[in-house]
Amino acid sequence: MTPRLLRRTGFEIELMAPPGLSRRTLAVDLAARHGGRVHPVWHHDSEPSLVPGLGRFLHLTQGFEVRRADGSLLCTLVDDVTLLAGLDPRAPAVPGWFRILTDDRRLLHLLAAHSDPGGTLRAALDAAAQLWGTRVQRHDDVYVLEDPGGATIALAAPQGAERERPCEIVTPPLADEHGTALEELLGPARELGFTVPREAAVHLHLDGAPFRAAYALANVVRLFASWREPLRTLLQTNPACRRLAPLPEPLVAAARGVPSYDDLRKAADEGGLTKFFDVNLTQLLTDTPLRDTVEIRILPGAIETADILHRAALIELLLERCLRSDPFPEAPADPHAALEALLQVAGEVLADRAETVTP
Repeated sequence: MTPRLLRRTGFEIELMAPPGLSRRTLAVDLAARHGGRVHPVWHHDSEPSLVPGLGRFLHLTQGFEVRRADGSLLCTLVDDVTLLAGLDPRAPAVPGWFRILTDDRRLLHLLAAHSDPGGTLRAALDAAAQLWGTRVQRHDDVYVLEDPGGATIALAAPQGAERERPCEIVTPPLADEHGTALEELLGPARELGFTVPREAAVHLHLDGAPFRAAYALANVVRLFASWREPLRTLLQTNPACRRLAPLPEPLVAAARGVPSYDDLRKAADEGGLTKFFDVNLTQLLTDTPLRDTVEIRILPGAIETADILHRAALIELLLERCLRSDPFPEAPADPHAALEALLQVAGEVLADRAETVTP
């Protein structure tokens, strides 16, 4: 029996298109099934730099919003730089696929606003060049934008190495009928031959507001710190998945007591908290969240709706326990006992739910 989720949840599901197809292929297929349309968008990300002294390049890659006939958002399909296995690094760029690179986040947002993700490589930097009063220079297949002093602002280049194949499905927040909504996306992906990449994960975004209370936030920290290994065992976290890490020790230490919200925020700053941990709490620890969610990052990749929902249902029950004012218990030292205890916590929450709805 497939479980039913009760909380508003957004999903990020990492897939790989078969050779010869792309995330655009899936976008067009989904739009056709819903009588809708595809709208090209830019996806913001970063990658290691090969330039000495420059740690990372920020880049824009081509993604696609899929909208239904009524204009509502069905999903967005984007690249994910962590998905590499099975791609040919020597493959030439497919015509029409390109990216824009820079080294300043403010410039990245400006470039996104002044370049068309559905346009051409040749024209990708033209509108931005008008802002600086310069002209785009071409060097082989790379287009370079410099400021009047000759400093490089951005590059536009073909995107080869089969980077059109990685496809992260990003859903809008789903309030109900989660299974139906996911199957509308995953069913067509399976039919087209999409698969689960070796490094894949599924991420869950749940509304963050209930977890901003200091006791709830501290409980979430306790859950993902003390119970890290039992959680990863139960959920079958993908060992090849990148950008995962245990929560920083200053935050874990602060959560062991009875911390205030400010205590937790200071500890997170001290520990260098970013989004790239087992659970992304960054949006709960700022007054200006871009997306007010708690993001669970340790679910393994999947293309079957039931697999995603079963794991999401377990996470939902455990997070519900975090909303109680009493501290989330510490995990037993014995691994088998810890697995049993974690399932017991989830079972108790499920029993409480049943009592609540029983006449």
